[in-house]
Amino acid sequence: MATVNQNLKFLRAEKGLTQKQLAEKLGLKQATIGAYEEERATPPLPALLDFTRIFQVSLDALVSQDLSKISEKDRKNLRPGRGKEVLAITMDASGKENVELVMQKASAGYLNGYQDPEFVRDLPKINLPVLNRNRTYRAFEIQGDSMLPIQPGSIIFGEHVEDVATIKNGKLYILVTNQEGIVFKRVFNFNDEEGKILLVSDNRQYAPYAVASTDVLELWAAKGFYSSQFPEGPSDNVALSDQLALQLVRLQSEGGKKKKV
Repeated sequence: MATVNQNLKFLRAEKGLTQKQLAEKLGLKQATIGAYEEERATPPLPALLDFTRIFQVSLDALVSQDLSKISEKDRKNLRPGRGKEVLAITMDASGKENVELVMQKASAGYLNGYQDPEFVRDLPKINLPVLNRNRTYRAFEIQGDSMLPIQPGSIIFGEHVEDVATIKNGKLYILVTNQEGIVFKRVFNFNDEEGKILLVSDNRQYAPYAVASTDVLELWAAKGFYSSQFPEGPSDNVALSDQLALQLVRLQSEGGKKKKV
């Protein structure tokens, strides 16, 4: 399988990744990547599937075609089709689907294990009776303050969406992506020729950015969230002034009534 070894080295270099960076994405040792590229070892099937997701190329093309001789534009036709992934789920004792929780510390591993039933089985489970049990849900702990007033550390409950084409513009989604990892954003899909979708933060200090729809591994429509922190009340000077002015009007009104008596 010398072809696959050569393709791995070519695709890694094309993406500007070092062997160490690629190894970290896959949870492997750098020496393992080196062995694959130098034809001292053949990647097992699970590793090959990981490579197809990272490099967005079909398994058949990865193992049987010299990708260095195919232009990047033509390689778009060799990408694995969306919707063919098998969603890993778990069931409770009554046969109902669990809601697995992906904590921040597990988010990196989720990129490699999201299709692995054993990995998904070991994730913590959440029971939320208000969710429609005829749907598939997953919960994700979000990081950062890009979606304020939803606080960092909040748990977002998402309903599985099979096709990026069904995105409703301006709605909230959790996206599991090759390049950006797990992100929580408002999403806009304008169906442009390049297949890009726009991700927008509610915190306007963060600029919108685009990702390729083919880079999306999983898509979850946000249906609710849990946070241990309440949203902060008005703290700016304008809001404080409004409150003081309102209180002053009330005091003056009460004073006028007492004088009339």
